[in-house]
Amino acid sequence: MANHKSAIKRARQNERRQMENRSRKTRIKNVIKKVLAAVQGGNPEDAANSLNEAKSVIQKGAAKGVLHKNSAARKISRLARKVNQTGA
Repeated sequence: MANHKSAIKRARQNERRQMENRSRKTRIKNVIKKVLAAVQGGNPEDAANSLNEAKSVIQKGAAKGVLHKNSAARKISRLARKVNQTGA
């Protein structure tokens, strides 16, 4: 356990950030699942709408440091490819 005042504060901050990061990661995973479900459903319009939402959430996660920017770009690219195959 932390003994110094600054270390105690740092521990509190880390707990708060950990909870926020966990919630952001979960949100990213859920929007990805939503896009994949729309692709499985075969409706290109729903898939495109959910892809736009997913792009936004994934990019925000990368901006906040939850995901690496290249990892976020890779996830978006793979989702876009699947959505485009549905439309074709």
